Amino acid sequence: MSNVTPEGDIVLVVDDSPEALGFLTRALEEAGVTVLVATSGEAALAIAEQVTPDIVLMDAVMPGLDGFETCRRLKAKGQVAHVPVIFMTALTETEHVVHALESGGVDYLTKPINLEELSARMRVHLANARRAQSARVALDAAGRHLMAFSQSGKAHWTTPQATRLLALSEMEEQVAAELGERVRALLSSRNPALLVGQSFSARLPGLGEVQLVYLGTVAPDEHLFRLLAQNEANQEEILRQHFGLTARESEVLLWIARGKSNRDIGEVLGLSPRTVNKHLEQVYVKLGVENRASAAVKATQMLQQPVNRF
Repeated sequence: MSNVTPEGDIVLVVDDSPEALGFLTRALEEAGVTVLVATSGEAALAIAEQVTPDIVLMDAVMPGLDGFETCRRLKAKGQVAHVPVIFMTALTETEHVVHALESGGVDYLTKPINLEELSARMRVHLANARRAQSARVALDAAGRHLMAFSQSGKAHWTTPQATRLLALSEMEEQVAAELGERVRALLSSRNPALLVGQSFSARLPGLGEVQLVYLGTVAPDEHLFRLLAQNEANQEEILRQHFGLTARESEVLLWIARGKSNRDIGEVLGLSPRTVNKHLEQVYVKLGVENRASAAVKATQMLQQPVNRF
C-alpha cells in the first residue's frame, strides 16, 4: 500500500473485528501512517477527545454504538467535525450508502477492502479536507462573521467572530436552528451556483434583525454565508455606496466613526494595525479628507441622514 498518504498522517480505524483491524493497521503502518485503533464507537469518541485524526475509517456495523451514530457524534464535536470519515462495511444496499452519507461520511467502501482503492480514496479526501481547513483558517484570520452550512441547513462551522455574535442571543441553539432552516429553504430554491449574493433576513430572540448573505461553496456540501446584524449591514452598505468604498474599507470607516483605534479595529476585523492604516489611506482619498477625525465626521453625518439607503 505504497503512497497511501504522506508520512505523519494520523488515521483512526474503528472496527470491532480484530482481523480487520490487524489487516488495516499493518498496511497503514507500512505506509508510514500513525494508526489509532478503536474496537467500538464509544472508544472512537473517547480517542477523538484526546487526539484529532486526519481521517477516520469507520466500520458501519458494530455492537452497541454503530458506525452511523458514531459518525454523527464525531461530526457534532467541533474539533473533529472537519475530519473526513470513510465507511467500511459488507452492506451494499442503496439505503445503507445513503445512511452513511447522511450521518456525515464522505465515502463508502465495501468489504473485503481493496487496499489500492482505499489508498486512492484516502488521498482524495485528505487533500479535500486540507483545502477546506486552509480556507477556514484564512476566513478566521479575515475577521469576518461567517458561517458554513450543509445544503440541509446543518451548521458545519463558524468563525470566532460569528460565534461571538451568536452568543449575544438569549437562545443560541434556537438561533442556529432558525438560521439553518432559512438556509435550507434558500439553497433548495434553485441551483446554489445561481444564488451567490442572495440574502435573507431573520428576527432572532435577543439578537434582533440579522442578515445572511450567500457567498458560495467552499467545500463539498459546505456553503458559506456572511452573518450581519441588520444595523451593521445597513451602515456598511450606506458608507460603501455613498463613498465608493470596498467592503473592507467600509468596515474600517464604520469602526473609525465609532471612535475605535487602529489596534482595536485590527482586533475586531482580524487585521494588523498596519493593514488597517493602509485601508484608511484609501478611505481618506475617497472621502477627500486628510485625517481620521475628518473621516469620522463625514461618516457620522452620512449615517445620521434619515434616508433609507439599503
